Amino acid sequence: GDHFRPSGGLRKEKKSYQGFLALAVSRGLCGRRPLAPSHSLPVVGGINTMPGTWPWMVSIRTPFKSGYQHTCGGSLIGARWILTAAHCFRDISTDPLHLTNWELVFGTNKLSHPGPDAEVRFPKRVVQHENYQPRQQINDIALVELDDPVKCSDYIQPACLPDSSVDVSSMVHCYIAGWGYTREKGENKAPSDILKEAKVDLIPTEKCNSSNWYYGSISTSNLCAGFEGGGIDTCQGDSGGPLLCRENRSERYWIVGVTAWGLGCARAQKPGVYTSTQNFYDWILGYTKEKTTHEEVTPVPQVILVVVLKYVIWQCQRITSP
Repeated sequence: GDHFRPSGGLRKEKKSYQGFLALAVSRGLCGRRPLAPSHSLPVVGGINTMPGTWPWMVSIRTPFKSGYQHTCGGSLIGARWILTAAHCFRDISTDPLHLTNWELVFGTNKLSHPGPDAEVRFPKRVVQHENYQPRQQINDIALVELDDPVKCSDYIQPACLPDSSVDVSSMVHCYIAGWGYTREKGENKAPSDILKEAKVDLIPTEKCNSSNWYYGSISTSNLCAGFEGGGIDTCQGDSGGPLLCRENRSERYWIVGVTAWGLGCARAQKPGVYTSTQNFYDWILGYTKEKTTHEEVTPVPQVILVVVLKYVIWQCQRITSP
């Protein structure tokens, strides 16, 4: 049936604009994959990833039995912020304190053995979109502020977010990634231990809204991605994770969508539905820019700020030895 997709169920740079600008340039800005610079990849229908393939991926984990269980995905968009889906936190209004027990895992592809490059943080606060409407499945987007900034490495990098100047519809190299279920039904239905990835096509909204598809239920703030015949899709547990597209002439990746919902998993003419990040760019910026600019840098000349802001705000904070 129609469902949401969480699973059921670790010395700082000087605060000057010169240092901040140099950091933005020297670290390659956002959307880069230091350990996977150019490989072209062929999640239901997906394949296992290698460590560092998607360095902005985050596993949002909730207490389960004696440990934690993966519940939703997310994407690192700044030193203190991850982007995810609002429905991952649908109980927040009735039980706000339960968030202190959640954990956020960065820098790994295997949850059972995160490895030495992984980092664990905890939520400081969650910002759900104020107009999120679960029944209508619109404005399904949220931000999580971390209790402590993450450290950039080859395994931990921020992704890019597209503003209105980015032509998302022309991008042809698009991917999904997640630790979600690898089958819709069955006794072995459970989140994947290893991060999986798959290539998908962006599907025009007009087609996705046609009578044999979603019959007009896709809003202008959504994207559809997958294949007409099904076979490859996000599934439960992939919620909040990214729909990624690569620039056609570079190796930079953009988070163009946040995994939201779908009818079943990998069914024909029922592709995954994603919240369009481009549609919510200003909303995201409104919350994240204060933490990632004003606190980190002294006033910047306006010309420089305009040139670098849309990339710099997504940078990880560089941590160095004393």
